[in-house]
Amino acid sequence: MSKVPLTVRGAEKLREELNELKTIKRPAVITAIAEAREHGDLKENAEYHAAREQQSFIEGRIKDIEGKLSHAQIIDVKTLNANGKVVFGATVDVEDLDKEEEITYQIVGEDEADIKQGMISITSPLARSLIGKEEGEVAVLDAPGGQRELEILEVRYE
Repeated sequence: MSKVPLTVRGAEKLREELNELKTIKRPAVITAIAEAREHGDLKENAEYHAAREQQSFIEGRIKDIEGKLSHAQIIDVKTLNANGKVVFGATVDVEDLDKEEEITYQIVGEDEADIKQGMISITSPLARSLIGKEEGEVAVLDAPGGQRELEILEVRYE
């Protein structure tokens, strides 16, 4: 499996979630299963089945996070020297020339993406249209509603 890019902040968030799952949620669900078993017949015990389902979800998420971290290529954005080009991890201020509004995006890994916080996945069409461009250039995005032109106002590595 190939390496997946991840920012330092994204890797830290995954590690925090993994720690919470292993040290807090896993023990809590094990306790819930033990308590539900004490109530008797497991076939008709809704608490037991709910706790087992929760345990399955937690164990699956632990495996998922461990897999992501083991295949991650962690990139420290602050150490990048891309000479003003838009690259993975860069924070980009753009102006949508059609709507005449300024927007800020950071290009991150797939697991970190959150459009509400302005964090877009490296694999998104928007990020792909920005990658390799510099300040002052116009990126053309092929969106479902037609083409959009985005002028790059500033590129930062923070």
